[in-house]
Amino acid sequence: MQTETLPTSDKQRHFDIVIVGAGPAGLSLAQALKPLSLRVALVEQTPRDSLAAPAFDGREIALTQHSVGLMKQLDMWARLPADAVSPLRDARVMDGADPFAMTISHNDAPAGIAAGVPSELGFLVGNHHIRKAAFEALAPLDGEALFAAPSQDDGNMVGTWLFAGQAVQTVHSADVQTAPDGCAQVVLTDGRVLTADLLVAADSRHSSTRRALGIAADMHDFGRSMLVCVMTHPVPHHHAAWEWFDYGQTLALLPMNPCPDTGLYRSSVVLTLPSSEMQGVHTLAASEFNTELTRRFADRLGPMTLVSTRHVYPLVAVYPRRLVGPRLACVGDAACGMHPVTAHGFNLGLKSVDALVAELSRGRRLGRGLADATVLARYERVHWLASRPTYLATQLVTHLYTHEAAPARLLRQAALRIGQRFAPFRRAVAASLTGA
Repeated sequence: MQTETLPTSDKQRHFDIVIVGAGPAGLSLAQALKPLSLRVALVEQTPRDSLAAPAFDGREIALTQHSVGLMKQLDMWARLPADAVSPLRDARVMDGADPFAMTISHNDAPAGIAAGVPSELGFLVGNHHIRKAAFEALAPLDGEALFAAPSQDDGNMVGTWLFAGQAVQTVHSADVQTAPDGCAQVVLTDGRVLTADLLVAADSRHSSTRRALGIAADMHDFGRSMLVCVMTHPVPHHHAAWEWFDYGQTLALLPMNPCPDTGLYRSSVVLTLPSSEMQGVHTLAASEFNTELTRRFADRLGPMTLVSTRHVYPLVAVYPRRLVGPRLACVGDAACGMHPVTAHGFNLGLKSVDALVAELSRGRRLGRGLADATVLARYERVHWLASRPTYLATQLVTHLYTHEAAPARLLRQAALRIGQRFAPFRRAVAASLTGA
């Protein structure tokens, strides 16, 4: 594959769609747009080599059955290393020191998801593996010179071009109603100008593209930070995910396949603490960190051993007041930045990609342009219905299970027991976890 360049004399090029952000959502969107035979530009400030070989960032993504189906359609699923895909068979929710756990079993999941009856709620895959698979699906390693530079002679040539190592300096978008022949314009840091019929923001929950075009967002800073890493332990996890709302901390365990070096059980561990307390834990020496995490998990997994780097992320949830604007659509985290407690982040990102491409395809069949206001409004409505209720429900659950007044403690313990006994509730949660 060749690195993208444009002749210095050719400072402006027009595309059908410019996607800002080549994370998993942006890459997936570019791949999903291929059947429409468009000229698509991907703009990403990360260098190309880092996109092709993403580094481990601590984050493990719980994929629903629905997301797996979409990744198969996008030629991403088969590109994941087999040993990097861990089944998530059940989910356990615990509160405080109470040993009781509400268990959502794969047996609670509805039939007919993906192919046949699922034997698991979903699958756990490292974020860096997903990013690599998405990049390779878009640019197969088969010797083809994909992402080649558009030249003066390929004005009608369709495909995807990557502008890597380039940040966006300015963004402008002409209103379709007042300027039907206008376009969206992106100016890169090296001075090149990309124009497009439609601009897509896929550049994180704090999207500078969305902000530059005047779309406000509601943000909730939880004042907490999340530490993620991989640890081994002698007690089996039975491929069940844990969400443990302990007092003063929240613990999560995402079951991984056994450690290839030791054969021990292995899990992605998530510790959430007030940000003021996280630094002291994050900077512990490895042996002290092992002791500390074993203690925080109340020795339920036996002695725990760190086998990866540690990564800390602030917990901030963001929801834009609009998902579209003049010649603009938001996807991925730019359309909904979730609290990770319900593991819906990337799953909703894939849903946004699927919904946008479906509406663009429908609009094309009806003879509408890519930036047609009706087309974008339909996308906004579809994804709002898919994401907004989940976002609000997640906020409610997070507030209830991190509030530690005595009445709240009693209410959350009672809620878990009632939920365990009420089969329709368990089935509804299972349907949500599988993406039904």
